[in-house]
Amino acid sequence: MEVRSKLEEVRSAIKQAAPDAAESISYKMAYYSYKGRLAWFGLHDSHIGLYLRPPVIAEHKKELAGYQTTKSAVHLDLDKPIPVALVKKLVKARLKKNEAGE
Repeated sequence: MEVRSKLEEVRSAIKQAAPDAAESISYKMAYYSYKGRLAWFGLHDSHIGLYLRPPVIAEHKKELAGYQTTKSAVHLDLDKPIPVALVKKLVKARLKKNEAGE
């Protein structure tokens, strides 16, 4: 199933960016924590929502110009390829903030 493979791509990207992160469920979504809240992702009707604590989305506004975003979410359209490198970059940015205690 293509949707499942896209979800697995997002999960794999997060695990590669943060191999020591603990994986669990929070807000009925896949959740990752490492020295604090790291990332969540979940399936919606037309997209996969990737959720990161602010200000990560705002700090990567240029790279996210082609995506619908909110203060703490990026909508990854189901009809487009998963931007694996971008997911990793965003998760690593949050990881660095968590390590710095931000």
